Amino acid sequence: MRLRQLPLWELKFQARYGIHFLYGFLTALYAAVLVSLPSSWQKNAAALLIFSDPAAMGLFFMGAIILLEKSQRVTAGFAVSPIKAWEYVCSKVLSLSTIALGVSAVLGAAVKCSRLSLVLLGTFLASVLFTLLGLILATRAQSLNHFLLVSVPVELLTFLPAVLHLLGITPGWLSLYPANVCMGFIAGRGCSAAGLVLTTALIGLLYAAARSCVLNMWTGDGGVRL
Repeated sequence: MRLRQLPLWELKFQARYGIHFLYGFLTALYAAVLVSLPSSWQKNAAALLIFSDPAAMGLFFMGAIILLEKSQRVTAGFAVSPIKAWEYVCSKVLSLSTIALGVSAVLGAAVKCSRLSLVLLGTFLASVLFTLLGLILATRAQSLNHFLLVSVPVELLTFLPAVLHLLGITPGWLSLYPANVCMGFIAGRGCSAAGLVLTTALIGLLYAAARSCVLNMWTGDGGVRL
């Protein structure tokens, strides 16, 4: 029951602070830009936009979300509530992935993508990865500036290889790199079974790390360990 209610609470929290309005505007803007491009550019441009914004929104916004929750003592409330850390992590992932999937579906339709299911799968995988990374960094950040600073290396290690992979200028073995796996799906190309297994394994490791970080954050805020 809580796992159904928490993502809805997260979506309401995000809507209250304008995230949904912002992405409604950005989706319309991105779609207008894409349809104005030459048809030969549209699919790669759409893949780049989807990967670097809606799919990565968990990394961009998680610092602000967590720090806002801390300032409002929401995390301290979670520490003494029946809510489990895994439910908290999953609610963050599900709520942000829902927005990312909606935006990517619109952008994929705008460029008349013939393999929209692959685009959505890649968006979901990338959104989960970025949200978990953002959650790990945000629970340890002391301020928004601190979060932005520590997130820069993560952005370089994910965005740069993925963009090079999209342009086809990386060696073949880098197709197994999780960021490149996600980009391959978003570009409608798919990936090898080994790449999908490695990406899934990384998600599992990041989930375990994010859950541990949330428990540590709650311990510091609420004084108890559930």
